[in-house]
Amino acid sequence: MTKTIQTQIEKSRNLITGLHKHLHEGGSGVSTQDLDAMERSLDILAAVSDECDRLRTELAPKVKRMNELLQGVKDSYLSHKLIIKNKYPQERWADYGLPDKR
Repeated sequence: MTKTIQTQIEKSRNLITGLHKHLHEGGSGVSTQDLDAMERSLDILAAVSDECDRLRTELAPKVKRMNELLQGVKDSYLSHKLIIKNKYPQERWADYGLPDKR
């Protein structure tokens, strides 16, 4: 859970506790149903945040692997492009899928 979400949940729970303590005084315009709804929202937020953390943990190694593969593809492309550029005149580069010019 990110610090921002954790902080907001703590602040909201403290507010709910305080409102519950003084609910009998009336005049606040807040009902028990409002506080219950807010508590349910906080529970859902915490669950979704935990799920996001789990997904981030699963995703991180996959992103790292993807970046490694991308770098390998880029390196291979560059080496093969240089072979074509060094072996053939500029007019023939397009024949090999190299549209760029010197």
